[in-house]
Amino acid sequence: MSSLLVRNAARILIGGPDWEETAGDVLVEGGRILEAGGDLAARAPDAKILDARGLTILPGLVQTHVHLCQTLFRGLAEGLPLLPWLKTKIWPLEAAHDAESITASARLSVAELLLGGTTTILDMGTTRHHDAVFRVLEESGIRAASGKAMMDDGDGVPLELLETTVDALRESFDLAERWDGAAGGRLRYAFAPRFVLSCTEDLIREVARLTRGEFLLHTHAAESAEETALVERVKGRRNLRVLADLGFLGPKTLLAHCVWLDDEEIDLLAQSRTRVLHCPRTNLKLGSGVAQVRRLLDRGVHVSIGCDGAPANNTLDAFAEMREAALLSAAQAGPGKLTAQDVLTMATWNGAEALGWEDRIGRITPGRDADLIAVDLETPHAAPVTDAATALVYSAKSQDVRHVVVAGEVLVENGALARMSSAEIVCEARAQAQRVEARVAQRSAR
Repeated sequence: MSSLLVRNAARILIGGPDWEETAGDVLVEGGRILEAGGDLAARAPDAKILDARGLTILPGLVQTHVHLCQTLFRGLAEGLPLLPWLKTKIWPLEAAHDAESITASARLSVAELLLGGTTTILDMGTTRHHDAVFRVLEESGIRAASGKAMMDDGDGVPLELLETTVDALRESFDLAERWDGAAGGRLRYAFAPRFVLSCTEDLIREVARLTRGEFLLHTHAAESAEETALVERVKGRRNLRVLADLGFLGPKTLLAHCVWLDDEEIDLLAQSRTRVLHCPRTNLKLGSGVAQVRRLLDRGVHVSIGCDGAPANNTLDAFAEMREAALLSAAQAGPGKLTAQDVLTMATWNGAEALGWEDRIGRITPGRDADLIAVDLETPHAAPVTDAATALVYSAKSQDVRHVVVAGEVLVENGALARMSSAEIVCEARAQAQRVEARVAQRSAR
């Protein structure tokens, strides 16, 4: 059984919500944490050594809302609010994807995520070629729940993205059969109707009925004022009421954004134990507003964090997302109402809970999978460290991540990918992005 010894850390943060701290070594055997803290070298004389001298170890970051298929579009969808952004930029680009370009986009995404300390994600794809995404997730070593977008309706949706209700359901269940539980349980399937305006009520209802609480359900809701008003005009009720009436809410349902909620909708979230996925930088860039995170938490709503897609962000940097979440809350609810420890918990333990992995990840304790990162806080922009959580949320950068371990395997060592080549990934992404842009131009000309 393979052993890994993460050696001589300056501090080890066990995990939220208490963020107990120790120092020394973390011993990993067979992909799981055996012990954390103190000098453990004598316990594993033949273990692979990962030098963490002077570094801070913490649970790997968990992003609960990303779009791997969109990273190839970075910088191609600037200066628009949500609905025009989707209709005139993102959907035409997604419609121009093929399996090769989606593969390149997913690899570029995962490289950025791992190098920045994100070890676990919840991803929503586009409507086609989602096997290609799962193959990248399998080969990369990252932990992920993912699912194809389901779209059987919607104004402005390209024909290449539209599906029949039956086809959307059939393909999603086929993907779940192939990939849910793959890679030793490191991969899971999540059913993903895109949002209320791109799905028939039949599709949303059938997803909820047929999955019977066995799978994660992932969608967008109440992201912008324009979208929220349009849902109310078309459906005769607000986003969350539509989803509730269709049986879609519940503890395995994850809703991205939730910026524009009224009191009744917040009550629906709390009562159904539906999870909210907070994406502050995307909401700012698209002019969508700011989710009331402190209010949601105080009302008993579960909140975690994600970077969303690169065209709306423009990075998948969880450290930048944490800082933005903390600063926006200070401006909205008041300084200190959402502490650095709160935000770090949202980006680790809350993410693990939202994805149903709380028994495996999110804390550095014996018996859990060894998903952990080592960060250098002894830098001019972070030192001196008086409180590690504060330094990580307000001062640290993704470039400060030195090592990344998922399920006991070292995926980033000394700031370099272990399984993949960054240079090759970037080169292929550049070439595939040009091909996608050319296909969009050709279709527009026709």
